[in-house]
Amino acid sequence: MIIGREKEQRELLGLLEKEESQFCAVYGRRRVGKTYLIRETFNYQFCFQHTGVAKGTLRQQLTAFRNSLSAAGFAKCAIPKTWMEAFELLKQLINNAPAGKKVLFIDELPWMDTPKGNLIGALENFWNGWATARREKDIVLIVCGSATSWISKKLLKDKGGLRGRLTNRIKLVPFTLRECELFAKSAYLALGRKDVLELYMILGGIPYYWSFLKKGLSVAQNVDQLFFTETAQLRDEFEALYAILFKRPENYLKVIACLSNGRKSGMTREEILAMSKISDGGTFSTVLEELEECGFIRRFASADTTETNAMYQLIDNYTLFHYLCIKKNAFSDERYWSNTFTSSSHSAWKGLAFERVCLQHIPQIKAALGISGVQTNVCSWFARGTDERRGAQIDLVIQRADGFTDLCEMKHSTGVFTIDKDYADDLQNKHNAYQEQSKDKRTLHLVMVTTNGVMHNNYYNLIQNEIVMDDLFAV
Repeated sequence: MIIGREKEQRELLGLLEKEESQFCAVYGRRRVGKTYLIRETFNYQFCFQHTGVAKGTLRQQLTAFRNSLSAAGFAKCAIPKTWMEAFELLKQLINNAPAGKKVLFIDELPWMDTPKGNLIGALENFWNGWATARREKDIVLIVCGSATSWISKKLLKDKGGLRGRLTNRIKLVPFTLRECELFAKSAYLALGRKDVLELYMILGGIPYYWSFLKKGLSVAQNVDQLFFTETAQLRDEFEALYAILFKRPENYLKVIACLSNGRKSGMTREEILAMSKISDGGTFSTVLEELEECGFIRRFASADTTETNAMYQLIDNYTLFHYLCIKKNAFSDERYWSNTFTSSSHSAWKGLAFERVCLQHIPQIKAALGISGVQTNVCSWFARGTDERRGAQIDLVIQRADGFTDLCEMKHSTGVFTIDKDYADDLQNKHNAYQEQSKDKRTLHLVMVTTNGVMHNNYYNLIQNEIVMDDLFAV
C-alpha cells in the first residue's frame, strides 16, 4: 500500500500513454521510497529490471547485469566485458519481448558508474542510437538512484549526448507530517500528533525508518529500540548513509560535523573552512553543493544581501538527531532516550529540530496564514551585531505580493508557550532590525509557530498571527 505519492504515480503511469519512447529519472535521498514507489506503481511488471551493486567493481557490475538479463528470460547469456556489450544484450532481450510497451527499470544507476567503465557513453548510445530510433516507440526507461548529486551531474545537467534527453524527472521528497500520520495509522500504531511530531523530528519523513516502529511501544521505547539497544535496526545507519551516497565521504562528514557543533544560526563558508581544515577550492564547493542537493544542509542568504554572504545550516532531521543525541550516549545506555527524556539537552534538541520541521512545511504554514494563493518569496534574514545594535536572525521570512511580510518565530514547548519580557525584547529587536536594515518596505507581521499555542498575556499583542502543531498536519 502506497501512502501519498499520488502525483508521482500519475507521472509514472503517464509514461505508458506517451507516443514516443520515454526516459525518466527518479531520484531522492536514500531510504525515501523510490524503488518501492516504482515497483508498486507498475505492479512489479517489467520487461527488464536491474539494481547496481554497492561499491562493486566493473566485473561485479557486469556480472550482476548478466544475472538480471537471465532473470528476465535471456537464457545462456554470457557475462559482457563492457557496458557497450551489456546494452547490446539488453537490445536482444527487448527485441524478443512481446509487443507493447517495454518498461525497463534500472535501480541505483550511480553505483554502476565505476572508474573507466564508460557507463554513460554506453547508456547514451543505447538511448540515442537505438531506443529512440525504434519504429515501435515502445521503450519506457526508468533509472533511479540515491546519489542525488550523481543524478544531477550526469543526467539532469549533462553537457554531452544525454543533454536534454530525459523526458521526465521525478524528485521524491520525504513524507510530510500528514503522510507520516497516515503511515502510522496504516501500520496500526496508536500515536497522537505530538508523538508523530517527535518521531518526525528524529526520523524525518523517511518511510524506511518509520517502518521499524512497533505497536504497543511508547515513543521513547521505540527510539531506544531503533537506535540504542545492542540489536537496534538503525544503530549503524549514519555511517552507511553517507558512505553509500558519497564515494569519499570524509570531507562531507567534516562539514556536517562543523555545522552540528557550530552556531544554531548557521555558519559561513569561511567559518566552515576554518573549522573543518578542508582546503579551499572546487572540491570544497562541490561538497557543499552536493550536501545541499541531497537535502542534508540548506544555504541561505539574507533576502537583501549577496550570495557571497550566504550561511549554511544543517537541515536533515536524522543527521541532527545523530549529532545532538546519539553521539551523546557515551555510556552506551540501551534506555538512553527513556532516561534522558526530561533533560536540558533533550529540550535543546527539540527546539532546533522543531524549527527544521517548520522549514520543511512551508506550504502548510502559508495555508494556515491564508496566503496559499498569494505569490511569495520565502527566505531567511540575518544581520550581524554592531557596537550600536545586537545581531538578529529570522529563520523564516515570507515576503508577500500583497504588501506584507511575515517574520516567523518557531518555538517548541510541551505546554502553551509564554512570551516573557526577555523574549518580548528579543522579538522587538528582530522586528526593528529587519525594518531598519533590510530593503523590504512591506508592512511587517510577527508570526509565532508553536506546538500548543501562545499564552494571551501582556506581550501577546506583539504578534499578529499564530500557527500551531495541528496546522502543520494539513494536506
